[in-house]
Amino acid sequence: MNRQTGKREGGIRRVVIAGGGTAGWMTAAAVARTMGAAIELVLVESDAIGTVGVGESTIPPLVTYNRLLGINEADFMRETQATFKLGILFDEWKERGSRYFHSFGLTGKDHWSAGFQHFWLYGRHKGHQHPYDDYCLELLAAMAGKFAHLPDDQMNYAYQLDSTLYARFLRRLAEADGTRRVEGKIARVELDEESGDIARLVLDSGTHIEGDLFIDCTGFRALLIEGALHAGFEDWTHWLPCDAAIAVQTENVAPPVPYTRAMAHDAGWQWRIPLQHRTGNGIVYCSRYLDREQALERLLGNIEGTVLTEPNALRFVTGMRRRQWHRNCVAIGLSGGFMEPLESTSIHLIQRAVLRLLRLFPVAGISERDVTEFNDQQLTDAVQIRDFLILHYKATDRRDSAFWRQCAAMPIPDTLHHKIELFRETGRVFRRNEELFAENSWVQVMMGQGIVPQSWHPIAAKLRDDELDRLLGTIRDTMRRTVAGLPDHAAYVAQYCGARRGSAR
Repeated sequence: MNRQTGKREGGIRRVVIAGGGTAGWMTAAAVARTMGAAIELVLVESDAIGTVGVGESTIPPLVTYNRLLGINEADFMRETQATFKLGILFDEWKERGSRYFHSFGLTGKDHWSAGFQHFWLYGRHKGHQHPYDDYCLELLAAMAGKFAHLPDDQMNYAYQLDSTLYARFLRRLAEADGTRRVEGKIARVELDEESGDIARLVLDSGTHIEGDLFIDCTGFRALLIEGALHAGFEDWTHWLPCDAAIAVQTENVAPPVPYTRAMAHDAGWQWRIPLQHRTGNGIVYCSRYLDREQALERLLGNIEGTVLTEPNALRFVTGMRRRQWHRNCVAIGLSGGFMEPLESTSIHLIQRAVLRLLRLFPVAGISERDVTEFNDQQLTDAVQIRDFLILHYKATDRRDSAFWRQCAAMPIPDTLHHKIELFRETGRVFRRNEELFAENSWVQVMMGQGIVPQSWHPIAAKLRDDELDRLLGTIRDTMRRTVAGLPDHAAYVAQYCGARRGSAR
């Protein structure tokens, strides 16, 4: 290593991605399209090794990711059997019988000095009875089962998709851009004796795959970043206690709606994600309070439609790799860590890591400063998402099971405690360092979980009663008129990107 530059000697020409699936092919497609002939890109995967394949619900940044790759949206949605997603409906999280909606986009109209929630809170104080939901376009459209692309991206949305088909779709793009796929299982990872970096992958066929930079997309196994390089793992299960999941697919029994459902139960929660050709279902639970047989029985007892697949059971540890870039290896996807799927962040974390790696791509050689920057930014992302997930479990009135009593009583990170108490006391939320979840997300979830601010920004009280009435009324009327003019979501999907006969495999 050059001590003055902090770089390992030698440029990066050969990039090896270990593992396929969503993480591997998202990485390959972006790297191949961006770097082109500047590098030689090889992806190693085995058809004999299954993928997790349950990351079906996404968030809006994936729209941007696909646009960056030049992907035609209708083609992508047709090939992945996707539907549109406007948010998540949370059932029974605050208490039994309760529900709230976490939508994409904005609620109401902000003032530069204060978010819309302050004007809504002041309006409640002055006698206005309309719920906060009435001021959010995406929320109202979702609950009405409607969707359309609106001018100037007025409708914020994501996708509900088949992640296996998405990986297949991206594979075609990546191979067309020069990625070479090698079939085979990784038998061992060999290190360079002098540097300690990864030198090559040895496949069970005896083939050697040498590289300068290795990207670990081997999932929970983390064969390179942990198995070979021992990067370390930070366990967060004391804050996010669910450690198991079972997924199953069913036939659609109704037209697909433009939202995902997250239904709490006494030891975790259950998801329902409607695609064009089927519905994805799953149960997430804490094995301390529910065993696998009980969880499967509960899942199968609360699904709609004929079961299409064998149940896919997973065990996981929520947390993050301490160093997601270590030596000449970058972990992307589940090999870098796992946040439970509650807010659909798994594919987003893949996307963030890929784009970050491209911005810091070590063409001239690996810089320790780049490595440190990458790891610091990845950790910041993870901590901010972690806190948002913990919020759902901590801020609850449920005490009807040992699981919920544990969640309500658990200590939480100081960063989250500050955010909750700031909102409770003042109604304020501040977004830091390009934080994924913006002010409206925190407001919707905190109020949905029962945290009601005790005050509002004084700017709201500067409005005369007639001005306040006009402001709130105009926003509500605009939302209602817009939603009334939207087409049915299922009909729009069928017209825009309906799957060709036989395209779902």
